[in-house]
Amino acid sequence: MLADLPGRPCPAAAALELVGERWSLLVVRELSFGVTRFGDIVRGTGAPRDRVAARLRTLVEIGVIERTAYQESPVRWDYRLTEAGTELVAVVDGLAAWGRRFAVAPG
Repeated sequence: MLADLPGRPCPAAAALELVGERWSLLVVRELSFGVTRFGDIVRGTGAPRDRVAARLRTLVEIGVIERTAYQESPVRWDYRLTEAGTELVAVVDGLAAWGRRFAVAPG
């Protein structure tokens, strides 16, 4: 994958290719808060429903989250962080700390 990326190939570029989209990291944030249901994730992120659905699919595909059915008809899913997702929370926390310091006005 690194060889396929434009510019200087590095692990940071590869990670951003997978999870560097705004809504992906906000979905991870919501899951880290214990939010597990689709509608609650939508409300917490403020993202459009179709964006959340797309990000959830991608995050499941790359192994950052897993889903389990909690209802059969219609099928509804709970989402939880995997080991990879749990480790990604530190990155989200780091971005939040940086944001508090440099991106948000005091007070």
